[in-house]
Amino acid sequence: MSDQALLSPAALTSLLLCAAQVPLAWALARGFGQHCPPLDRALLGWLFYDAMVHFTLKGPFVYMSLVGTVAQSNHVLSFLWQEYGKADARWLHSDPTIVSLEILTVTLDGILILLLIHAIVKDKYYRHFVQITLCVCELYGGCVTFCPEWLIGSPNLNTSNWLYLWVYLVFFNMIWVVVPGLLLWQSWQALQEMHQKRNVKKSQ
Repeated sequence: MSDQALLSPAALTSLLLCAAQVPLAWALARGFGQHCPPLDRALLGWLFYDAMVHFTLKGPFVYMSLVGTVAQSNHVLSFLWQEYGKADARWLHSDPTIVSLEILTVTLDGILILLLIHAIVKDKYYRHFVQITLCVCELYGGCVTFCPEWLIGSPNLNTSNWLYLWVYLVFFNMIWVVVPGLLLWQSWQALQEMHQKRNVKKSQ
């Protein structure tokens, strides 16, 4: 399939829609995190983007899948998920594992994202507890999304071209593995630092 055929209007519109949320997320991060350290402000940018994806993209997917299927839907965002479904057919036909996972993702992860944003902006004591919980949930979601498929030989995955493999399947899924992994490391370091400070106070 030629690059011109791959980059259809639906594909380009889907990619632009995802990209357009990035500057909005950074603008929100700058506004809400103006008194935060630079690293936390960058984290807020990711969290606002994460929240927008969950509520404006994954939320409609769950709705379309509960009332029918993405493949048959006329929802305004159905084109986006129909495009992604070219790489992973499970998203087209209301696969129960995927839909169940995304219900949990939209509700639990969505709440945790908003709570973590609040905890960072207000410098709450429970910030790293929420951050660790969110990261574990997102890593678990990535595992459950793909491991069952890999175990049966990936019959629903289309890796025949660069767009479906490297953009849809690898990039748009690995970002929710790499960033949560980095945030877990940040929380680990923060907990170590708190422990060391407590021990120093005890020894004084």
